[in-house]
Amino acid sequence: MHKNFLITAAILGAITVAMGAFGAHALKAILPEAAMPIYETALRYQFYHVFALAITAILYEKYPNRFLINAAACFKVGMIFFCGSLYLLTLRAATGIEWLRLVGPFTPAGGLFFIAGWLQLAWGINKG
Repeated sequence: MHKNFLITAAILGAITVAMGAFGAHALKAILPEAAMPIYETALRYQFYHVFALAITAILYEKYPNRFLINAAACFKVGMIFFCGSLYLLTLRAATGIEWLRLVGPFTPAGGLFFIAGWLQLAWGINKG
């Protein structure tokens, strides 16, 4: 299981770097200046949780338990909900697609998954 976590973290890390380059070069030209911090927050939290996922994978090898599996799942869902919703809100700012405002409530839900992931990680280490 830990190998799958590491592979996922590596792929998400590559995607994060690519999205950072896209934001720094192409997105700045079309995005309103006030919306760039939203995109940067999504990138920052995604990168933090790529490392959290990798750490969870490494710890799972030494302390295999369901709490670490739950932590990895929470980090992945958190990235989808928190970061994904911020990326879509950035897309809304760039394009004016109004229905994208509906993704706003997913941001705090993603944050709760991040918190749950960190707590599951702590419990998993404690159980190990």
